[in-house]
Amino acid sequence: MNELLLQAERTLAAGLPVVAERLYRQALADDPTSPIALMGLARVAIEQGDDVGAFRFARRALAADPAHEPASRLASRLDEIHRYRGQDIEAMAAAADTAETTAAAEAADAADREAGA
Repeated sequence: MNELLLQAERTLAAGLPVVAERLYRQALADDPTSPIALMGLARVAIEQGDDVGAFRFARRALAADPAHEPASRLASRLDEIHRYRGQDIEAMAAAADTAETTAAAEAADAADREAGA
C-alpha cells in the first residue's frame, strides 16, 4: 500500500472523512482501478450516510478485481439492507450512474461551446 493510501486510512480512522476522501481521490487519480482506494471511498460514503455511493464504489472495486472479498461483502450487505427496506439499491445506483454521466456530458458540451465562442 502506498503512502497516500496509508495516510487516507489514518485520516479516516481519525474521524476526518472529508480529508480522507480527498486523499483517496488523489490515490484513485494515480491508479483508477485501485480496489483499496475505491473501497476507501466506499467507507467514506458510508461515514457520510451515502449507501448508494458506497454501493457504487464497491461495484467499481469488484469490476477492477472480481475476487476482492471486502467489496463483494459490502455490496452484498448493502443490497440485503436495502431489500429489507423494500428498496432496489441496484436501480438507485443505476439512476445515480445515469445522472453522473448526463452531468459529465452536459459539462463537456458547455466546455465545447465555450471553447468555440
